[in-house]
Amino acid sequence: MSDMRLIVAGAGGRMGRALTRAMAETEGAVLVGALEAPGSHLLGKDAGVLAGLPANGIQLSADLWSMSAEADGILDFTVPAATIANVAIAAERGLVHVIGTTGLSASDEAVIRSVTNRAVVVKSGNMSLGVNLLAALVKRAAQALGENFDIEIVEMHHRAKVDAPSGTALMLGDAAAAGRGISLEQHSARGRDGLTGPRRTGDIGFASLRGGTAAGDHSVIFAGPFERLTLSHHAEDRILFAHGALKAALWAHGKAPGFYSMADVLGLSDA
Repeated sequence: MSDMRLIVAGAGGRMGRALTRAMAETEGAVLVGALEAPGSHLLGKDAGVLAGLPANGIQLSADLWSMSAEADGILDFTVPAATIANVAIAAERGLVHVIGTTGLSASDEAVIRSVTNRAVVVKSGNMSLGVNLLAALVKRAAQALGENFDIEIVEMHHRAKVDAPSGTALMLGDAAAAGRGISLEQHSARGRDGLTGPRRTGDIGFASLRGGTAAGDHSVIFAGPFERLTLSHHAEDRILFAHGALKAALWAHGKAPGFYSMADVLGLSDA
């Protein structure tokens, strides 16, 4: 099969630049478009130079429709409004749409799901192998440990992250809830402050820390009588998420329309 022709959305951002660098190191993938928001001061800049590479002749543009004419997929780690704007064009063009955007609302998720009868979407709160293995372990631990083990999820990210809890924390919460056979929405405890009263049995708690340049630290704590089990993952560089996204895109190339996750990509969907 020929190289997969990919567009990087948000190519001027930290994750977009990491995706451009990762693509330069990945056999079977080639950059054909670099998307940036309308009005950005980076429009017209060379994507390779922005990523710390030699110039590659791919200039940042806000015109997804034009650049997607010769593309096979789009890697999208942007913001909810941008991702939703990209969904319709990606589906119309028949692109593989790899979505790592976090902070999506329930209505955003519904829009994404609405195109999967005719488009290939791979979406995950985290694209790393380690985190997806962690989610599988969290689900198994939640199944094995009864409600006398309280579940708390602690995450830390860099100071510029704008949403909380992180998409990864919510993914881990979903895994824990699935293991317990409960709804995360109905058993989620967030933002404790002041006189909160005792902890409600069965809740899954979240704590979000922000500061410095942390790429992403996540711990799931199972706190039982006289013992605690902690399962953790620490990301040292966002390049690992970029390599995971490329793995997802290459895996999805040629797949039937549908909604897929990194668990599908990594063969963990039955875990």
